[in-house]
Amino acid sequence: MTTTALPSQSAAAGGPVAYVTQVLAVTDAEAVKLRHDPMDLFTRAVQPILWLLLFGQVMARVRGFGADGSYLDFLAPGVLAQSVLFVAIFYGLSAIWERDLGVLQRYLVSPAPRSALVIGKALASSIRALAQSIVVYLCAAILGVRLAMQPAAIVGVIGLVVLASALFSTFSLIIACLVKTRERFMGIGQFLTMPIFFASNAIYPISIMPAWLKVIARVNPLSYEVDGLRALMLESGSSQFGLPLDYGVLASVIVALVIVATRMYPRLTQ
Repeated sequence: MTTTALPSQSAAAGGPVAYVTQVLAVTDAEAVKLRHDPMDLFTRAVQPILWLLLFGQVMARVRGFGADGSYLDFLAPGVLAQSVLFVAIFYGLSAIWERDLGVLQRYLVSPAPRSALVIGKALASSIRALAQSIVVYLCAAILGVRLAMQPAAIVGVIGLVVLASALFSTFSLIIACLVKTRERFMGIGQFLTMPIFFASNAIYPISIMPAWLKVIARVNPLSYEVDGLRALMLESGSSQFGLPLDYGVLASVIVALVIVATRMYPRLTQ
C-alpha cells in the first residue's frame, strides 16, 4: 500500500499552517488509494443510476405522486444524498484494513494531531462523494431533470456533499473503533444505512410521514443534506428548513463527531 509521509515534528509545531498541511497529507494518502483503484468509482456509480432509471421512472408514473414528471426532480437530490451516504458509511472499513496492514500504527506514532488524521480522512471521503455527484448530475440531466447550473448553486452543492460525506465517514470511523472487526463492521454498516435513508426526506416528503417518523426525520442529518440539495440542485428548488439551518446542522454534527472520533481513533489498535 502506498502512503504519503506525514509532516515532521518541526512542522507539527508550526501552528495552523502546519495543521492544514497534516490534514492535506492524510487526505492525499487516501486519494492515492483511489487513483490506484479507479474501478471502485465505476462500480459504485451503478446504484444511483438504477435508482433514477428504475425507481424514479416508475414512481414518476404514479398518479398523484409525480405523474407530471416532477417526481424525478424531487428524487434526484435524494439519490445524490443516498450515494454520499452509502459511500461514506463504509469508509471506516478502510481504517480496519489499515490497522491490519500496519498503516494505522504509523499514522498514530506520527507527530500529527489525532484530529488532523480524522479530518484528513473525512475530507478524503468527499473525493469519492464528489465523483458520485458527477454521475448523478449526468444521469439526471439525461432524464430531463431541471437542474440549476449556476456557479453559485454548484458551489453550494459541493459544500453540502463535502459536509455530508465528512459527517457520515467520521460516524463510520467511530463505528469501526467500536466493533474493530471487518465482519461486525459490515453487518452494522448495512443495518444502519437503510434506516438512515428511509427515515429521511430522500424519496418522499416529510409531510406524508406518520408523526413518529416525522420526529426521526427532523433529527436525521441526511434530511438536512437532502433539503439543501433540493434548494440548490433544482431550477425551481426550495428549502423546507432553510439553507443556513441545513449547513449549520451538518457542520455542528461534524464537529461533535470529530471530537468523539479523535478520542476513539487510537482504540482501534487495542
